[in-house]
Amino acid sequence: MRVGVGCSPVGARRRIGAERLVRVMSRDKTPDTHFLPDFGSFGMAIRFILLAELIAIIITIGRNPVFDEQAWQDLNLLSAFAITISLCSVVILKLAAPLLKRASITIGSLLVVLLLLLTTAIGIDGMIFALHDLGLISERWPPWRESLIVRSLMVAAIISILGVRYIILQHRAETETKAQQEARMQALQSRIRPHFLFNSLNSVASLTRSNPEKGEAVMHDLADLFRVLLADARKLVPFSAEREISRQYLEIEKIRLGDRLQIIWNVSNNIPRSTQIPALTLQPLLENAIYHGIEPRFAGGTIKIDMWAENDMLNILISNPLPDVPKNTHGRGNKLAQENTRQRLVTQFGAAASLQTFEEGGQYHVKVKMPIVRG
Repeated sequence: MRVGVGCSPVGARRRIGAERLVRVMSRDKTPDTHFLPDFGSFGMAIRFILLAELIAIIITIGRNPVFDEQAWQDLNLLSAFAITISLCSVVILKLAAPLLKRASITIGSLLVVLLLLLTTAIGIDGMIFALHDLGLISERWPPWRESLIVRSLMVAAIISILGVRYIILQHRAETETKAQQEARMQALQSRIRPHFLFNSLNSVASLTRSNPEKGEAVMHDLADLFRVLLADARKLVPFSAEREISRQYLEIEKIRLGDRLQIIWNVSNNIPRSTQIPALTLQPLLENAIYHGIEPRFAGGTIKIDMWAENDMLNILISNPLPDVPKNTHGRGNKLAQENTRQRLVTQFGAAASLQTFEEGGQYHVKVKMPIVRG
């Protein structure tokens, strides 16, 4: 068995941290993407009620040229009938949800329409029975019963078909938007500068003869980093695991830069341990700080990483010295790298996340803010 840095307890802990990060990113947390919504939710019940009331108002306006007392009575009766039918429909669809979610889009849509029509027909007979029982109508089977059922079923069929069609189109639009967002996240995360790979391989090559055990450790760290790069970019990962993979990256760079690269970590204790952030949020910014702040300087410099929580927001401030001689090519690459990270944050959190840059006291600062997400 090999004994050396690559197999030391510290190296083993680093690899365990990276493997944990990859496992978290690869874990299947795909939510239910069935085209039918949760009919039992409060929001869906409110939508059904509002739609039922709207239909009652439209029918009342169509039946009464003048909005008088008779119109008010029609509206009250139609509203009671429509709301009762809508609530019964919500209950029936909720009970049938397990069956509907196992069906295809075509079969599921047909079942939803049929259940709504069945609920409407039964609801009409129930309302007629209730009116007869209350003494509001004299006959249990009035002559207008069949006509009312037919007209109500026609209205219910039109509304249910249009509603199911809208739900399908909305589901397809959301699926396409989500697929585009996920593809964009994966593409943004997969960008890595070729110079980092070349430099790391050159460092390993130089260590192969002088210090093979250390070279093996660097190869383990490099493999861990690239496993994370190739993992699923949609997943949030533990804050501690993200810090560990960033430490591994910095150790790889320190092999190449030596004493020219110094690192200071200031991590506040007020950050919840269960905090999760997008994978590889820190590494691209640290790579950016090294490439644009440390490498151009003959004496190198210090990269400072400050992290703290404030008002349910996670704050990250990465500072590096400004180069001795500014380079336009580095400046353009700097902006591209920062825009890449900014797009990933906006894709994940929307307007709640931000990335700001500023220069102060001979230092270049990148400040990231994002909501604290607890795992």
